[in-house]
Amino acid sequence: MKVTKTSSNITYDIEGLDAETLLSLYRNMLKPRLIEEKMLILLRQGKISKWFSGIGQEAISVGVTMAMQKDEYILPMHRNLGVFTTREVPLYRLFAQWQGKASGFTKGRDRSFHFGTQQYKIVGMISHLGPQLGVADGIALASKLKNKNQVTAVFTGEGGTSEGDFHEALNVASVWQLPVLFCVENNGYGLSTPTNEQYNCEHIADRGKGYGIESHIIDGNNITEVYIKVSALAESIRKNPRPILLEFKTFRMRGHEEASGTKYVPQELMDMWSAKDPLLNFQAFLKENDLLNDVDEVEIKEAIVHEINEHLEVAFAEENIIPDKTEELNDVFKPFDYQEIISENVFEEIRFVDAISESLKQSMEKHDDLVIMGQDVADYGGVFKITDGFLEQFGKDRVRNTPICESAIVEAAMGLSITGIKSVVEMQFADFVSSGFNPVVNYLAKTHYRWNQNADVVIRMPCGGGVAAGPFHSQTNEAWFTKTPGLKVVYPAFPYDAKGLLATAINDPNPVLFFEHKGLYRSIRQDVPKDYYTLHFGKASMLKNGEDITIISYGAAVHWALETLKNNPDISADIIDLRTLQPLDTETIYASVKKTGKAIILQEDSLFGGIASDISALIMEHCFKYLDAPVKRVASMETPIPFASQLEQQYLPKNEFEAELKALLAY
Repeated sequence: MKVTKTSSNITYDIEGLDAETLLSLYRNMLKPRLIEEKMLILLRQGKISKWFSGIGQEAISVGVTMAMQKDEYILPMHRNLGVFTTREVPLYRLFAQWQGKASGFTKGRDRSFHFGTQQYKIVGMISHLGPQLGVADGIALASKLKNKNQVTAVFTGEGGTSEGDFHEALNVASVWQLPVLFCVENNGYGLSTPTNEQYNCEHIADRGKGYGIESHIIDGNNITEVYIKVSALAESIRKNPRPILLEFKTFRMRGHEEASGTKYVPQELMDMWSAKDPLLNFQAFLKENDLLNDVDEVEIKEAIVHEINEHLEVAFAEENIIPDKTEELNDVFKPFDYQEIISENVFEEIRFVDAISESLKQSMEKHDDLVIMGQDVADYGGVFKITDGFLEQFGKDRVRNTPICESAIVEAAMGLSITGIKSVVEMQFADFVSSGFNPVVNYLAKTHYRWNQNADVVIRMPCGGGVAAGPFHSQTNEAWFTKTPGLKVVYPAFPYDAKGLLATAINDPNPVLFFEHKGLYRSIRQDVPKDYYTLHFGKASMLKNGEDITIISYGAAVHWALETLKNNPDISADIIDLRTLQPLDTETIYASVKKTGKAIILQEDSLFGGIASDISALIMEHCFKYLDAPVKRVASMETPIPFASQLEQQYLPKNEFEAELKALLAY
C-alpha cells in the first residue's frame, strides 16, 4: 500500500503498512500526547511535582517500541512516555508513580521515569544519563550468550552523547558485536545549551564510524519512517547481531522540564518545528487518505480520555504512603537465603592468591552461566594470574577481556543481572574503580531499593600498600563504599576466609565489593579445604582471646596486630578480624569491649572518614559505661600513599601501632 497524496509538512512512505498498523501508530502517538496535556494541567494545579515533556517527539518512542518484540528490553528516558504506553503499562500505575504512591513502581522512592519493570521489559533511567547505555550492553550480551536473537534498544539525548559512558558503551558494543540499537534523540537542546555547544561534528551519527558501528539518520518526526526503518534494522540485528547507532532528528517543543521554559529558543525555530508536529501531520495524512475520519478521531480520543480519567481517579483515590522504617531498610538488599556449605575434603596449604583463584574456579563450575569480566583476565590470566587457565576451561564467552572502560563494564554487569546472569568484575587495581564509581554507587547500590531489581554483581578489588606501587596502585578505598547503602563490603585477611567469603559473595544476589590485599597474595599461606565451601557474611573472627584490651582490624592490618602481640607476649588481648565491613559484626565487637573495657581499631586506610571512625562511634554509643579509656583509632597518614619505600613505611600505621597500643593499656 503506497499513498503519495499528502498536503502535510511531512512526506509519508507507507508501502507495506496496512490500515490497521497505520491506525495503531496513530493511536499510540495520540495516547502519550493526551496524557501529557493532562499532566501539564495537573502540574499547574500542584498535583504532580515535576514534568519532562516529550511533546513533539512521540513518533520516536512509538515507532521504536512497535518495531521491537514485546520480550525485548527497552531502556527509555524522560521524554519516552510513548514507550510505556505502547507497551501497555497500566496508566494508574504510571500516575501513581508520578504522585509517589505505593502502587507505582518505586513505592514513592523515586519519581517520573526512574524505574524499571520486568513485566514489560522496560529498564528506566537514573538522573546520571550515561549508565543505561552500558546496562543495555549487558542485556544484549546476555541475549547473545543465551542465543536468544533479541535486540536491546536504549535511548539517550544529544546531550548524553557527550558523557564518557556513551563512548565506552559504543566501544564495548562494537568490540563484542552486541545487538544494541543506540537511539539518540537529537532534540536541539541539552536544557538550554544548543547542539552547536554540545558537539562539533555535523551529525551524531558520524560518531559511529569511529567505533566501527553502522549508523543511520532518521526523521524523528516521521512516524512511518521511524517504524519502517527501525523494524528492518531490528530484524537485521536479530539475524546478524551487531550494534547500530541511530540519530533521530527532532525538537524539544517545551522546556527541559516545565519550570525552565523555552525563552532561550528563537521563535522562528519553534515555529518551524511546530509545523512538523508528528501527531498532527500524521493525523492530517490519515484523514486526507481516507484512513481516518472525524467520527473515528473523536471516538479514539474519547476512549483515551476516558481511560486517562478513570485511571487518574484510581491513583488519586489511593492513600498516601505511610512510612515504615522496617520496610525501607528491608528493601535496600534483596533477601539472601545463605546456604552454609562445609567442606569435608582434605586441607591443603595454599597462598591467599591461590584461595581466590580456587574459589572463582569452583564458582564458575557451580554457576554454569557465571561471567568473569576484566582487563587482561582471559589469555593473560589477569595481572595477578588469578584467572590463569580459566579461558581454556570456561571459554571466551564466560571469561571476557574488556576494553579499558570500567564504567561500561560495571554497567554491563548490571545488565547481565537484569537478565538473571551473575558476574564477577575484576578491577585490575582497586584504585581504578574511581573510573567506574558512578554506576557502582548510583546504579548497583540503589536499584533494588528503587524498583526491586537486584544487582547480582561481585567487584573484585585488588588493593593495599606495602608493595611500593605509589598513589594509584596502592589505595585501600573501602570507605568509599561502606558509606553507600545497598553495597556489601568484604575484606578478608586469610586464605581460608578469602575462599569461603568469595563463594558467598558470588552466591549473594546483591552487589559486593570484594577487597583483596595485594600484599597478602603471595606472602600469607594457610591450610584451606580443597572443596567448595561458604562462610557467612557479618561474622567476625576472634583470632586471639585476652582480658586487657580489644584489637579490631581487617585486611593486612590484622597481620600487623598479630605480629605486635607476638613481639609482646605479656599483652592479653582479644583480636577481632572483621572479615566483612558491610554487614558489620557489632555483636562480637560489643561483647569483647564489654569484657576488656578498652578498644583500639587498626586500619590501613587514612584516618579521617574511615571505617574505624564509625566503629569507634558505635562503641562509644553502645558500650560507653564499660569503657576504661577512650577508644583509640590508628591509621595511615592523611596524605596520598607515596611510592618510595621509606616514605610508604612512614605513611602506613604498622610501626606506630605498638606504641599506641601500649599507651592505651597504660591509660
